[in-house]
Amino acid sequence: LKTDRIDLYLLHWRSGEDLPALVETFGELVTAGKIRHWGVSNFDVDDLDELSRLPGGNAVASNQVLYNVSRRGIEYDLLPAARTRGINVMAYTPIEPSRLLRNSALREIAVRHAATPLQIALAWVVRADGVVAIPRTGSPEHVRENAAALDIRLSARDIEEIDRAFPPPAKKRSLEMI
Repeated sequence: LKTDRIDLYLLHWRSGEDLPALVETFGELVTAGKIRHWGVSNFDVDDLDELSRLPGGNAVASNQVLYNVSRRGIEYDLLPAARTRGINVMAYTPIEPSRLLRNSALREIAVRHAATPLQIALAWVVRADGVVAIPRTGSPEHVRENAAALDIRLSARDIEEIDRAFPPPAKKRSLEMI
């Protein structure tokens, strides 16, 4: 990789690993200066509970999960649990153009902000404390468009309209993955 350390090393999928050994190894890598932080991906509340019971398990820095305006299941319990534990949520697929481009609420909000509906959707994801997004991009222009979403400040009215168009969860849902 031609680097002296990795800033964030993720367990991308949980598939039968020896979690105590993995957490111990992450700790050793941090101590050795090979990685600065470590995280997990697609851990639900039960997984975070299990992780927190392990020696060193509370050092987890991030949980990468599917999260966007149309996939809000984590808001019911996972996002609050992550915040309580000081774990950042890394939203993968924070923009799903096929699900969002035709949405009238996002289009109307975008007009008010002189933005695109996808910028509004991204601004909505990153507005929340403890949430970062990793949007896909394939060109410098798209990088600039995504970056411009960071400057959008959604109003209470904007948030209410998004909540009507994409209601938050009223009960626990299975962790979505794509």
